Amino acid sequence: MTRSHPLYHITTFGCQMNKADSERMAGILEDMGYAWSEDPNEADLILYNTCTIRDNAEQKVYSYLGRQAKRKQENPDLTLIVAGCVAQQEGEKLLRRVPELDLVMGPQHANRLQDLLQEVYNGAQVVATEPVHIMEDITKPRRDSSITAWVNVIYGCNERCTYCVVPGVRGVEQSRTPEAIRAEIESLGQQGYKEITLLGQNIDAYGRDLPGVTETGRHLHTLTDLLYYVADVPGIERIRFATSHPRYFTERLIKACLEIPQVCEHFHIPFQSGDNELLKAMKRGYTHERYRQIIDKVREYMPDASISADAIVGFPGETEAQFENTLKLVDDIGFDSLNTAAYSPRPGTPAALWDNQISEFEKNDRLQRLNHLVSIKAAERSGRYLGRYEEILVEEQNPKNPGQVMGRTRGNRLTFFDGDINELRGQLVKVKISEVRPFSLTGIK
Repeated sequence: MTRSHPLYHITTFGCQMNKADSERMAGILEDMGYAWSEDPNEADLILYNTCTIRDNAEQKVYSYLGRQAKRKQENPDLTLIVAGCVAQQEGEKLLRRVPELDLVMGPQHANRLQDLLQEVYNGAQVVATEPVHIMEDITKPRRDSSITAWVNVIYGCNERCTYCVVPGVRGVEQSRTPEAIRAEIESLGQQGYKEITLLGQNIDAYGRDLPGVTETGRHLHTLTDLLYYVADVPGIERIRFATSHPRYFTERLIKACLEIPQVCEHFHIPFQSGDNELLKAMKRGYTHERYRQIIDKVREYMPDASISADAIVGFPGETEAQFENTLKLVDDIGFDSLNTAAYSPRPGTPAALWDNQISEFEKNDRLQRLNHLVSIKAAERSGRYLGRYEEILVEEQNPKNPGQVMGRTRGNRLTFFDGDINELRGQLVKVKISEVRPFSLTGIK
């Protein structure tokens, strides 16, 4: 390595958990003396943090890897790493497919990057996919934003949804201690961060694996308790959390969100399908009626709360009538935003082996119809902001208009308004909303 600082580049696919893992791994690399390179082709170390939720993310990784494998044939000093969920799922198979790889590491090993790289530098080709007990995060993540930060509170997932690879690749639920979480948030507050998002694959399950129950048999540690425990950290103005599972979303949690001023009125609660038979086939553990009750309860306490969710179309066996039940649920509830996906069979999941798969044509047709409805409903939801004053946490300059800054409402709507980013970055600004679009707003300071 000829430069004073070797360069690294990380490409992240998939969810917020992966983004948080990438930030942690970037922090480790910088502690080791690496510097960030915007251009992967300039980097001495390339890390792909991968996702297996959808097939196209996996295919992308292989095409990126092919390019870098060629570079490595010319430059043997290049270090190639695949981390994350594809790494966990494929393990040794990745090395057989791309023998140029130096390190294959599952998501639970993010904190061990330095030790694993040491083995690589000693000449080994390393596969780290065995289950580990999570170590407390002592690494300082390199955050992509200076205003908002992710904080992992629970790793893994104990659910067994028939379409999902997450439990297989991220392991069983392991909660961090409230003290460690608060210490990380305090450090973020001291560094000037204004907003944190508490993260977990199934965040409402937080604390179930930690010891201790009250006399009534309730766990001492729940997400609700954690919110009260971290609410008053100096400097932190806003708290969000994701992703919720309808089975664990309690009235006590909703009340806490109402009572704690720092918690934003924004809930991300995936429903996946509006049809009970499909929900049963997916092993989701609730009905669409139960899901609707949760949303009703949120709106009873917080009529203005933003609600976003995830939905899958074209799950094996889905009939037109069952798909229309999903459309009906979306129409009835009126989500502020909805992440939609056509079902994609994942290796090692039960649903991938079923013989009642839906054609790609049918899946794409349903996805387009659902997306069309989603944007109509999102536009209706945006309508309520027109003429209102909203509190915006300014994050960045508008890349399309340097005279504007952008940030989010408490309900997580992206909002643009005229202003100087150097003065306003990190500020909470009251803005009058002058223009509404399905997924964003414009305002006047």
